[in-house]
Amino acid sequence: MANLFTYGRVDETVINELVSAICSNNVSTDKDKCATYSRDEVPSNFYGREYSAEVLVFPETTEHVSSIMKIASKHKVPVTPRGAGTGLSGGALPVHGGIVMSFEKMNKILELDHKNLTITVEPGVVTSEITAMATENNLFYAGDPCSGDSSYIGGNIAENAGGNKVIKYGATGAQVLALEVVLPDGSITWFGGKRLKDATGFNFVQLMVGSEGVLGVITKAVLKLLPLSRYSVDLLAAFKDTATAIAFVPQIVKEGGLIPSSIEFMDKKALSLVKKYLNTEVPAGEAGAVLIIELEDNDMEQLEKIYEKIGKLSQKHGAYEVYVADTRSTKDRVWQARKSIAEAVSTSYTKYTKEDLVVPTDKVPALLEAIEEICTSHKLEWSAYGHAGDGNMHCSIIAPETTDWHDVLTTVQCELYPKVLDMGGTLSGEHGIGFKRKGYMKYFMDESQIELIKRVKLAFDPQNILNPGKMVDWN
Repeated sequence: MANLFTYGRVDETVINELVSAICSNNVSTDKDKCATYSRDEVPSNFYGREYSAEVLVFPETTEHVSSIMKIASKHKVPVTPRGAGTGLSGGALPVHGGIVMSFEKMNKILELDHKNLTITVEPGVVTSEITAMATENNLFYAGDPCSGDSSYIGGNIAENAGGNKVIKYGATGAQVLALEVVLPDGSITWFGGKRLKDATGFNFVQLMVGSEGVLGVITKAVLKLLPLSRYSVDLLAAFKDTATAIAFVPQIVKEGGLIPSSIEFMDKKALSLVKKYLNTEVPAGEAGAVLIIELEDNDMEQLEKIYEKIGKLSQKHGAYEVYVADTRSTKDRVWQARKSIAEAVSTSYTKYTKEDLVVPTDKVPALLEAIEEICTSHKLEWSAYGHAGDGNMHCSIIAPETTDWHDVLTTVQCELYPKVLDMGGTLSGEHGIGFKRKGYMKYFMDESQIELIKRVKLAFDPQNILNPGKMVDWN
């Protein structure tokens, strides 16, 4: 087992082989550039040290990726795949140095298949570009992470990104039909296809989805498209407090008799941070909590009846005001507030942890109560926002400006996670485990499951060179 974790270094021989395989303009050893490409959205001070690649590579084709992996396998050099760097788990950190593989040059939409309602893309395509092309063709791509304007589809698949529309359409994995994958030894294979049913062997497509780049490198993806709804309206319901807002969520489905495409939540603290960050008034910015409820239909008259019904229902359950956003500008204003929260936290604070907890939807009130109780006991600020419709809450816990700030956050996490487990919840809903959360897997998975993850990893990657140091501890 020890030999699996003895890695080769990037020396002149390795660099020369990379240059020969993918051309010098696709290889860089510039230290500043290596450092820039060795981070994601988790502040580096969270880890206590910097991690940096020894060399960057920018493949342009699947064959380039294959050549890189063959060279890495030959010399036992670790490889860290990287998307746009928008991750929140440390998944793109080159923990053991080696090669960082950026996909910014593999950024083509290869095909839009009208007959099978699919779109085939390379991993470096920005998610919003997929949405835009689908829309231009009167179709709809349901994967909608809040980072869609900047994140790459390859990273979305690797993390099984959720986002705003999971309640109705499912997470990214529900949109993936097939993947071209380069395995750690450099071999190229396809999993899945343009078919809606497949009972032939294991479902390797869904194994790859959410595998965080530890099993193989995604080089093409075939994604499912849907008919585009002609009309949509966003309701922003303002409540006096979090408890009232969250209590209303199940009533949208139960009493309203429908499943919205989105039900998003922001608490008072999140609203105030966004207001400061955007330096402008935000809709319902003084509310104790708000819900964004997105509704869609192909008949405008029917949609008007639906949103009037849900608006009245929200007022019945405690909303003191309901804003209707039915134009591009009003919708953008509502969603700008929701999509800016993560950046608002990062701008306002330097020491914090962004949690990605998910519980059964009926346990969301208990989860928020537990967070409030623990943070209050430690005299810490916190804010909550996220996907109320699917139970995935993003909680930013703000650390004190003291030298032991990291220890304080660790103490809070160790108190919180067992409570989350008792609620039937888990550690991450969509951001992934990566490097940031791997030490806490023991709270949510027993030794048998962790051992099984390791065995699957080594079945794909016997030398453990592909994104090592992520998801589970090997100590």
